[in-house]
Order: sequence, then structure tokens, then C-alpha cells
Amino acid sequence: MRPGVRRGRSRSSPRPSKGDVRNRRFKDPSVRRSLSLFRAFLHEQDDPEACYSLLARDAADQVEAYGGDLVGRTVVDIGGGSGYFTSEFRRRGAHAYLFEPDAAELGGKPPESAVIADGYLLPLSDGVADVTFSSNVLEHVADPQTFLSELARVTRPGGLIYVSFTNWLSPWGGHEWAPWHYFGAERARARYRRRTGKPAKHTLGENLFAVHIGATLRQVRARDDVMVVSARSRYWPFLAETVVKAPGIRELATWNLLLILRRCPP
Repeated sequence: MRPGVRRGRSRSSPRPSKGDVRNRRFKDPSVRRSLSLFRAFLHEQDDPEACYSLLARDAADQVEAYGGDLVGRTVVDIGGGSGYFTSEFRRRGAHAYLFEPDAAELGGKPPESAVIADGYLLPLSDGVADVTFSSNVLEHVADPQTFLSELARVTRPGGLIYVSFTNWLSPWGGHEWAPWHYFGAERARARYRRRTGKPAKHTLGENLFAVHIGATLRQVRARDDVMVVSARSRYWPFLAETVVKAPGIRELATWNLLLILRRCPP
């Protein structure tokens, strides 16, 4: 893929009105949606196709709710693994490109034009993306602020940046060895090995990091290259934005933080 990817719609393309966005968001959140996602999550290991396909459709719905139709838009999916999100964006008419740092995560049939690339240094020109997308990646990078800077760099002024991550004190903060991470990472990893007979995929400080909601919100709001459009629980069926405003409680209850950011003019 060349750094100067096709831009699709021009920067002057009409954006959805506030009323349109509000109407498209009324289904999110909902109890039915949250239950569907939770049931799919329970079968992540035995039916990843169904789980991640549903998650991809849901994420694309959220992107469209805040950014309008994806037809003709350039979407950069960073750390998208085997490409479920990229495929869904393309299904909706976007020019979507996957950048994944770990070749093993691409699986047997990665999307066409997938690129092995570090999220800290993307092989893209400034401002090429209408939407920059990152799902459950931030907790796996050692320097989240540098990672966010790269997402902002490749997003055009006025473009949308979608970032979600599982915070450390979430019930799923320890990933496969959760919720035992509350009693210490090493103890939780040891328990996982005793229970399964295999080493855990994640190691705290190597490929999993303790990212907290409060600190992340303060850092993002202090930046001058992005504006926070919404900070919300990604999966909650109600009070999705309210829970994120409650210090302390949000670290336990949010489960997964979704940040919708707008790229500011340079």
C-alpha cells in the first residue's frame, strides 16, 4: 500500500447534522445489544468468527453514528488482528486498510493489502485517513500517548479517531487471567498455567500494560491535536457516559472505555 492512499470523499463532504447523529445513536446503548455482545464474548474461544464479526458490526455502527456513512471514506484500522473490522468497513463501502504489528495475529486469511507495521510509526502520510480506528489496542502498547499521537497524525483535520481499550481495573483487565489480576499479575498468570497447563499469552509490562481511565482522560483532554467528542463505556446498556464521569467507580465499572475523538486543525 502506498502512503498516499485514495482519500474518497473530499474534506468538504457534508457531515451528518446533530439531529441525524442523535437519531442514529438512539439504539446505542440498549440492553438487547449488550446482552448479544456478552453472549458472543462468552464464546470467543470456541466461535471467534461469530464473536468478532458481531463486534465488528457493532463498532462500525458506532463509527457511522459519530462520523456518518462510511461509503467512499478512507479508514485506517490499527492493530486489527485478523481483519474482522477491516472487512466490515469494506463491506460498508469504505476504503479500509489494516496495519498489524504482529504477523501471527493476521491469521490464515488476512484482508487483502494488510500491512505489517508498528502503530508508533505508520507508513502513511499526514492526514490521509477520514477515520482512524483502534479497538482494544491501547492496553497493549507501552507508550499510549505516542501511539495516540500517531493516530492523530494520520487523521485529516475534522476526521474521526475511534479508540477503545480495556482498563487495568476492569473485571477483564487481566485478559485471559482475569479476574485474578486483582490479586497480582504474577499470581494470576501462575494460576492460569496451573489451570490450563499452558503459559498465558499476556505478560504485564511486556505485551499488556496497566492503563487507567482517569489518567488517560486527563492526558487526552490536555492534548491540542484532538478534541474529545465522547468518552463512554463501550458495552454498557445504560448510563454509558455517566459511569465514566465517576472517579474511582469508573475504573471498576466501565469495563472497556471508548473514546471518540475529532482531529483538530494543525
